[in-house]
Amino acid sequence: MSIAASLVLFASIWAIVFFMVLPFGMVSQAEDGDVLPGTPASAPANPVIVRKAVITTIIAAIAFSVIWSAINWRLVTLDDVPFLTPPAST
Repeated sequence: MSIAASLVLFASIWAIVFFMVLPFGMVSQAEDGDVLPGTPASAPANPVIVRKAVITTIIAAIAFSVIWSAINWRLVTLDDVPFLTPPAST
């Protein structure tokens, strides 16, 4: 796997994991009781984006290493996907 493909794979995994981690621990301004003027009551009171980005990076690195290893060691190939395999000639 090339470096460019590895970067694209890691970025894709990171983005997916980030959107999965983002809602955890979210407290809205309405729940907190301190709604700032000009913001919706459902806006996060303290989003802690940096902490969530660090957690996302750790999870994405683990997932990336597993997927990269499976691809690099040929544990998974496109031949394993049934509809991509050409039919046997008779």
